[in-house]
Amino acid sequence: MSLETTFRPQTPAIVLADGAFGQPAGKTANGVVVHSDLFDPRVVVDSTCAGSDAGSVLDRPEAGDVPVVDSMTAALEAAPDAEALVLGVAPAGGALPDAWVDDIQDAMRAGCDVVSGLHVFLSDDDSWRAVAAECGVDLVDVRKPPAEDDLRVADGRSLDLESTVVLTMGTDCAVGKRTTTFELYQAAKAAGLDAGWVATGQTGRLIGADRGVVIDRVPADFTAGVVEEMVCDVAADHDYVFVEGQAALTHHAYAGVTLSLLHGAAPDAVVLVDEPDRETRSHFDRLSVSSVETERRAIEMLSGATVAAVSTWADGDAASALYDLPAANVYEDGGADELLDAVVDAL
Repeated sequence: MSLETTFRPQTPAIVLADGAFGQPAGKTANGVVVHSDLFDPRVVVDSTCAGSDAGSVLDRPEAGDVPVVDSMTAALEAAPDAEALVLGVAPAGGALPDAWVDDIQDAMRAGCDVVSGLHVFLSDDDSWRAVAAECGVDLVDVRKPPAEDDLRVADGRSLDLESTVVLTMGTDCAVGKRTTTFELYQAAKAAGLDAGWVATGQTGRLIGADRGVVIDRVPADFTAGVVEEMVCDVAADHDYVFVEGQAALTHHAYAGVTLSLLHGAAPDAVVLVDEPDRETRSHFDRLSVSSVETERRAIEMLSGATVAAVSTWADGDAASALYDLPAANVYEDGGADELLDAVVDAL
């Protein structure tokens, strides 16, 4: 079941992020609260920071005063008109935590559809389907890949696009590629450019991209083709296409999907995303993070793209001093505009 046909823009929602809101593990919840055009978060469930509000927890004033509560009971009281429950965390291993079962079913009985980014699919489970039918709600598994008949291998058609394609890539996972993509897209629109964007992860899909597939669930041979298809579709309607990247080319575990993205998108420019203080890879302590220069050389060797800039969490002047490329922090005023200017200059 598709997000786009099930939900109207700004559907009122509860976000479940217990123990992870404001943390890297809660990046889906964080992103939905700050950026979503598809859902209107009315309340967040996280017992570890209950009593606060989203703007304070995320240190993002634009997240506003969305309350954080300690239970689903409190959430349903705070947002009685909620129509969706967004599962904002994908726990390690991808399984559904036992502690969430009652909360999810309480929300379903209150009339909430369930939007899940878990690696296990609730809509494939007979017991969950029975509860959904009883409650008259939908189960939407964001990670479900396209149907087999819709898969194809890449054939290079994205190489011939007249639109400008900009891909975000990174030195590691969870460094801010989705955030950078969305902020660049917003900056481009504010600058009067005809821009669209493509999501390749669950958070991007939940925010409301022009096209999106969670590509880590697509069979390897077809990943580049799925990306190519989405980029070409968005390019048909827009002059600029911003594409969310995944992982890193030098990542032992996930480089395959990164390379497929690079080939499928066939970008004109790349914005590389880096967390300068990170030394080992997220969830892989034995693996070191490669340098920006190493990643840049790999990107430019494997594609015709120009690495135009670095999106970094470093502040202002420090960002410029760290890299041999234009660099900015998208969370600072004017940061996304600086990166967009660097892309335009590079092209």
